Amino acid sequence: MVADLSQLVKAYDVRGVVPDQWDEALAELFGAAFVQVTGADAIVIGHDMRPSSPGLAGAFARGATARGADVTLIGLCSTDQLYYASGALDLPGAMFTASHNPARYNGIKLCRAGAAPVGQDTGLSEIRTLVERWSEHGAPAPAVTTPGTVTERDTLADYAAHLRKLVDVSSGRPLKVVVDAGNGMGGHTVPTVFDGLPLDLVPMYFELDGTFPNHEANPLDPKNLVDLQARVIAEGADLGLAFDGDADRCFVVDERGEGVSPSAITALVAARELARNGGTGIVIHNLITSWSVPEVVRENGGTPVRTRVGHSFIKAEMAEHGAIFGGEHSAHYYFRDFWNADTGMLAALHVLAALSSQEGPLSGLVDRFDRYAGSGEINSTVADQADRLAAVRKAYGSREDVTLDELDGLTATSADWWFNLRPSNTEPLLRLNVEARDGGTMAAVRDEVLTLVRA
Repeated sequence: MVADLSQLVKAYDVRGVVPDQWDEALAELFGAAFVQVTGADAIVIGHDMRPSSPGLAGAFARGATARGADVTLIGLCSTDQLYYASGALDLPGAMFTASHNPARYNGIKLCRAGAAPVGQDTGLSEIRTLVERWSEHGAPAPAVTTPGTVTERDTLADYAAHLRKLVDVSSGRPLKVVVDAGNGMGGHTVPTVFDGLPLDLVPMYFELDGTFPNHEANPLDPKNLVDLQARVIAEGADLGLAFDGDADRCFVVDERGEGVSPSAITALVAARELARNGGTGIVIHNLITSWSVPEVVRENGGTPVRTRVGHSFIKAEMAEHGAIFGGEHSAHYYFRDFWNADTGMLAALHVLAALSSQEGPLSGLVDRFDRYAGSGEINSTVADQADRLAAVRKAYGSREDVTLDELDGLTATSADWWFNLRPSNTEPLLRLNVEARDGGTMAAVRDEVLTLVRA
């Protein structure tokens, strides 16, 4: 019977409920299809701490070796550690994780050699087609007569060394930092990356547990930051860091226990990366990051480039423009010196280095990068996305003081505010982000747009 992959294969990855939507038999087909589509003769595979991850990764490896590809298993790792392995070993890679999703989910993030992204337009749709066909008719016999080999390799120490080579935290003042790993892969990577640095580390939920007994490993949801915020204050710490389940995203909390906007972190890291590159370079930012990001980039000699939301778009723009850095509102941070891939850990090291090099608190350091009032992302469930978007477009399209663009959803920009309204690819949602020069204006624009969306 043909597998229904319509809800499993997303725009950028594979993700669904195990075993309801997929299982090891399907994972084996994905491994075979990945090798056939990429033409790889060797690949690297890693996985997170979810109970289903080792079995799915092993099944994928069986499918890949059956097609003649040699497999390097790096075992437990963060997603950016898998990207490191793909870059350093120059191999296509597969990471088994469902990131911040609940325990019953799992998925695969795929990349070509050098951590180049695999999305719908870069091979994922062909992989889906093969898996659907093979699930119905069976995979054809491989052309190779000798299956590939399987070897194991530990890349954690090399990954940590590479990051620490890019950012020097060792020479600054000592800092007390609370890290909430959310029972995810940060509990595996942080001790090695931070080892020997002048950091008083206070660990929270470092035990690897894919059932997430303490809270969801999704720091984008404010309720999952509450424990960290309280602990930062209780410990009198200089800052807090929160990683998502596969530890490729990092959120920052200041010494007051208040969250720091990912846009402010993007601006801070952009300034540092520009300084590292002699005050020149291109910085990519998606269209939902704050106005402060392109402003700071220009102030520091760089050139900002605005793009759509989503890591495959950011990575493509990074490669096309030879950009040195890229950032998103969702706390994904991309670095040229990390094969254009995203790594929250490297962004965290930048924040630690910046803070340790001066005497003031983190709140004062980031204040210069956090210049406007933002709404954050507000989701609205709607029956007809196109109809509601059209209503908002009509309301603002006739205003002389507003310009519209449709690079990604609908963006309306005035002298004192902007908003972006985007449809979800997978749910009946419209996502609204608003920013303005002051809180009152932001609230007024937010409420006006939400009234139209929810009519």
